[in-house]
Formats: sequence, C-alpha cells, structure tokens
Amino acid sequence: MYEIVAGIDKSEARGTAIAEAITEIPMDASQVRVTLLHDFEENPEGASVDQVSSVRRAREVLEDAGVEVTLEESSGEPADAILRLADEQDADMVVVAGRKRTPTGKVLFGSVTQSVILGTDRSVLVCSGEED
Repeated sequence: MYEIVAGIDKSEARGTAIAEAITEIPMDASQVRVTLLHDFEENPEGASVDQVSSVRRAREVLEDAGVEVTLEESSGEPADAILRLADEQDADMVVVAGRKRTPTGKVLFGSVTQSVILGTDRSVLVCSGEED
C-alpha cells in the first residue's frame, strides 16, 4: 500500500487541488491510502475534522477516484503535525498546497509548506491551489 499524508487547511480550493493532484499520480488507486490531516490552530467550538468543508471536498474527490481515505485531526503547529503523522505512518509521500506569499510574509508569518519541505526526507508534492 502506498501511503500519502495530505495536509488540508480551511481553503476548499487548496483541498480540492491536493485531492486532484493525488488522483493524477500515475498509480493504481486501489493500492493508495491517503490520510487527510487538518490541524486546528484554534478550535473554540470543538469542531471535528469531518465538519471542515475543505476536508469533506478532498475526501469526496479521492473516494470518487477509488482511493482509500482516512481522516486525522490535530491541534497546534500544522507543519509539525504533518511531519509527525508522516513519520507515524511511514508515509511514502506528503502532499501540501502552497500559497503565494512575499518573502517578507514568509519570514513574518512562516510557511507550513516550507517547513514541511525542509523538515523531512520524504517525497513532498506541492500543489497550487490559489483561490480566485
């Protein structure tokens, strides 16, 4: 089984882009398992991962393509959560969606994508999922 961990934020456009990019990888969908991880940086309402529209949409796209999907949630720093889950599952690939930010914006606000790329030896697929 080919294991993929995908970090899904609140953006439905980025979640859909991640799912579509995974379905375009030339491999047997029945041999792929994708774990969609949503990290709640703040969750005062106590929402669960299956209540996040971007996660639901990504799962729908993947399941329609015949890919097995599991859901995970965490709290804290998204990059740390993605890397930790990838290690726990011994993932073959990590998938994230980048956002366009200026170099100053990356320094001030950080970049989950950059942290994931620099924090692992695993293959990382970065998708573009900018909202219009």
